[in-house]
Amino acid sequence: MSTSTWKVGPLAEAAGLTVRTLHHWDAIGLLSPSRRTPAGHREYTEDDVGRLYQVLALRGLGLELDTIARCLDAGLDPARVLRDHRESVEARLAALTTLRDRLAGIEEALADGRPPTTAAVLGALRATGAAEGAVRRHLDDDQLRALARHGAAAGPAAHYLLEVEWPELYRRAEELRLAGTEPTDPRVRGLVARMDELSALFSGGDRTLSAGVRAAWREDPAALSGDASARPGRWDALTDYLEAAR
Repeated sequence: MSTSTWKVGPLAEAAGLTVRTLHHWDAIGLLSPSRRTPAGHREYTEDDVGRLYQVLALRGLGLELDTIARCLDAGLDPARVLRDHRESVEARLAALTTLRDRLAGIEEALADGRPPTTAAVLGALRATGAAEGAVRRHLDDDQLRALARHGAAAGPAAHYLLEVEWPELYRRAEELRLAGTEPTDPRVRGLVARMDELSALFSGGDRTLSAGVRAAWREDPAALSGDASARPGRWDALTDYLEAAR
């Protein structure tokens, strides 16, 4: 097993960072060197360099440092994070390609003087408005605008938080529920705390807004999750489990 270590200066240079940045990350507990010399100088091990790579990869997705720390400290596999993020982007691209093709078909029909078929119109509507329609049944226009505003304020990280981290939190909670873990277990409560933190981020702390989104999720999980196999009531047991943890 290699015992190679790096001093803070050479590591900072290799990673394209400043020594001050690494000192700051050490101070906040994001990336602390595993070793110190007798004189107290920082020495980073290969495991530390691996964590540094993970930090840089997640930061490249636009995540804040505190979010990155939670992901890594909770044991979230960075390889899975990046794979899931890529897959979610590919799914979005596929959905946009489908929508583009349907719109092109309608446009071609109109250019030829032919009215578009009902099936074509309905297909385009399904590709654009299913999720919004599900939420609109529970939120008014002002609330929808507020939801969009809070999402935009989250910046580049919004996609990751909604499409990768949030589903991963629910997946891990469901694993604990199926394993018979008590809702009072610190692991469950930790997941719930992060879920509530994300909910507050996208709702601005408006409980009415959060309740509306949760109601839409229960009513039409397929529209909001993008999972065509999802049916109402599918996650009721998990929702009750999380409420018990709260």
